[in-house]
Amino acid sequence: MSTNREKRTKWFMEARFGMFIHWGLYAIPARGEWVRSHEKMSIEEYQPFFEEFNPVNYEPHKWAKAAKEAGMQYAVMTTKHHDGFCLFDSKLTDYKATNTPAGRDLIKEYVEAFRKEGLRVGFYYSLLDWHHDDYPAYGDRHHPMRDNEAYRYKKHDFSKYVDYLHGQVRELLTNYGKIDIIWFDFSYDDKVGETWRATELVKMVRSLQPDIIIDNRLGGNIKSVNPEIYAGDFASPEQIIPPEGILDEAGNPIPWEACITMNNHWGYCADDKDFKTPKQLIRALVECVSKGGNLLLNVGPDAKGEIPEESLQILSEIGKWMRKNGDSIYGCGRAELPKPEWGRYTKKGNKLYVHIFDRGIGPISLKGLKGKIKKARLLSDGSEVNVNEPWNATEYKDYAFINFAGSRLPDDIDTVVELELKN
Repeated sequence: MSTNREKRTKWFMEARFGMFIHWGLYAIPARGEWVRSHEKMSIEEYQPFFEEFNPVNYEPHKWAKAAKEAGMQYAVMTTKHHDGFCLFDSKLTDYKATNTPAGRDLIKEYVEAFRKEGLRVGFYYSLLDWHHDDYPAYGDRHHPMRDNEAYRYKKHDFSKYVDYLHGQVRELLTNYGKIDIIWFDFSYDDKVGETWRATELVKMVRSLQPDIIIDNRLGGNIKSVNPEIYAGDFASPEQIIPPEGILDEAGNPIPWEACITMNNHWGYCADDKDFKTPKQLIRALVECVSKGGNLLLNVGPDAKGEIPEESLQILSEIGKWMRKNGDSIYGCGRAELPKPEWGRYTKKGNKLYVHIFDRGIGPISLKGLKGKIKKARLLSDGSEVNVNEPWNATEYKDYAFINFAGSRLPDDIDTVVELELKN
């Protein structure tokens, strides 16, 4: 990993847990953020949502508090999604929140609220734009008008769109103070790399915000030992946790962040009640950290500007666990030990964190750790944990053992034992 990238991503690799926020006009039809594309809606059909958009309950300090209390360290919010609607007051378009009944710059308020809670602030920006006249429509794989014959011979000048994209990124990175992450989304087919004038774009981004980190969706090969300037600072697997983390071609770990939804949509979807449990999501976070990655967990606020109650409850439950066990997440990474059958390991310095998901029968075995443990404590309350060799395990020469008296774990979600290892 280049020293520049290492320096830029240091905080990110320690933070480990962030909030993704998908919010826009699509919260009104409430069928997810791709509704225009999936239902092939014209600009005219989508326009009523623009004229109606008035999130009277938008209080980003409440969002920031919920993120902070969940143990999140940073946030990334949609400034513009694929529908082209801008939540910020761009001088380059009229298609923005300030021209809706909302009548204000919603991104400015987000930045101020999250900064006030001590959280780092990121911007998501869509490379696609289904509202802009110079973005290709007919024949494009995703555009709502991809099959509409009326668009077959419509002229467009893609270079004008790319100028617009660059101009908006300049606005975002100039008008809101220090920004920690820019999260571009996404490249596909022939729209990749230099189609976006990606080298020029990244040079501008770095000139405006030298410490900012950039995802890997402009194109380029982040796994290369000589990645392009626009290949990004971190990889961004979506709705999946990589089986073995992410390594470059030389076998070195690279920073990565799995972005995951709580239900099955990014943007608000009124009918989607298929929420993952706090247990699933806490274990997902542990899995990410155990493989050297971060978790960016999404919320999709509704048309009035409120995070759904189910999401808030999940965040609250995660927060309870994190307050007691956060030391096993923040600043932690791979333990370079094989995955144990009962759970996972995370590690920070000489502290090895044993994340026990399954009680199993008898003592819990720790392969390769015999004689290496200085002390063991239950992380949640600091109480002593017995790691003496039990009478029935003398023949297992390479193992240390954790002995719990009962048949149930202290914490059914994830019981964490902090092992201080001998030097």
